[in-house]
Amino acid sequence: MNTKQKPHVVIIGAGFAGLETARGLANSPVHITLIDKNNHHLFQPLLYQVAIAGLLPSQIAQPVRTIFRKQKNLAFQMGKVTEINLNEKFVKMNGSVIAYDYLVIAAGARTNFFGFDTLEKHGLQLKDLETAVTTRNHLLSMFEQASHEADLEKRKAMLTFVIVGGGPTGVETAGALAELITHVMRKDYPRLNLNEAQVILLEAGPHLIAPYPDELRQATLRLLKDKKVDVRLNTKMQDFNGLRVTLGDGSVIGSQTLIWTAGAKAAEIIDALPAEKASMGRVRIQATLSLPQFPEAFVIGDASFLTNGNGQPLPMLSTVAIQQGQAAAKNIRLMMEGKEPKAFHYKDPGLLATVGRNAAVARIFGVSFSGFIAWVIWVFLHIYRIIGFRNRIIVMFNWAWDYFFYDNQVRLITRE
Repeated sequence: MNTKQKPHVVIIGAGFAGLETARGLANSPVHITLIDKNNHHLFQPLLYQVAIAGLLPSQIAQPVRTIFRKQKNLAFQMGKVTEINLNEKFVKMNGSVIAYDYLVIAAGARTNFFGFDTLEKHGLQLKDLETAVTTRNHLLSMFEQASHEADLEKRKAMLTFVIVGGGPTGVETAGALAELITHVMRKDYPRLNLNEAQVILLEAGPHLIAPYPDELRQATLRLLKDKKVDVRLNTKMQDFNGLRVTLGDGSVIGSQTLIWTAGAKAAEIIDALPAEKASMGRVRIQATLSLPQFPEAFVIGDASFLTNGNGQPLPMLSTVAIQQGQAAAKNIRLMMEGKEPKAFHYKDPGLLATVGRNAAVARIFGVSFSGFIAWVIWVFLHIYRIIGFRNRIIVMFNWAWDYFFYDNQVRLITRE
């Protein structure tokens, strides 16, 4: 059977979901076209480590062509999909038309600023390598500027770092940034009074990491306070103009840094899909992960909306994306054999979040715990899941160096 006679599977997005779908079809008699606007797969859970100068971008990203070098039934195309026609079964990319037999939309999510135009202009985000490097350059520049600023109020504003959003990303960023100041910057800037520096974490709701069990929420709050993070619950951000943060109650925080981790919504290409949308613009899909009325078109990962057995929506986590990618590949194989696709059931592997050195929270096999053991599990799990053996070794070495010598190795301000 030649390539033209094989079913054509088009996968949009080379994130966790897209990657697992492609891998799951490696030995199937199909021709796969994998499309992504970037030429690399990004390990997003460690993006904040690039922002706080802990890792280099190349250490959490791997070229897609390298990943699939040995997979003969896959071709990668770098480009942006501008149209999806479900009725006629084709997608448009950079002006060209690509027909498909099966479509997997794993386009991921983008930052949701909820209409705050000034926030989008002046705030920082952690969505891709570019925004992470921009954040790193800004943070390091604040210390440089503060080191020769004589005005006390201006200097304090430079050394006040506000993070909005008490989810896992906000918590991990706040803890890592507080440690950077305490253990590293004090050595780099011995003449700068870093007692003036503060990390403030704002959360509009009553809890940090809201989806986690209460005992882990409390442990996270305690661990962050131990690291001198100023955690403010039930506190809404109203505005940010680059110099000050205005809160919902009208009070003001002088700060030149705001990192936004409080919102996400489905990727732009999802907006035009003729399908019912749920919260955050995510597409309501069937239990088989396909679109209603279009059984050959799957939407998986952050762009999809599906509830678990308790009626709660599945979270926008890499573990969900990985399992859905594997399930989508299995269902495509079943459909090729003329069989009915199977419903997806998420198997929760547990919850993990780190707050810094020796400090993490975890819930595994129904048991909640925090501290050093949770942190060790977090470290080894993340190293294991990084794509590429070389990257695993480098990240492990970097973390070991930082652990023993309190010295992040990537404190470079580069051209954006």
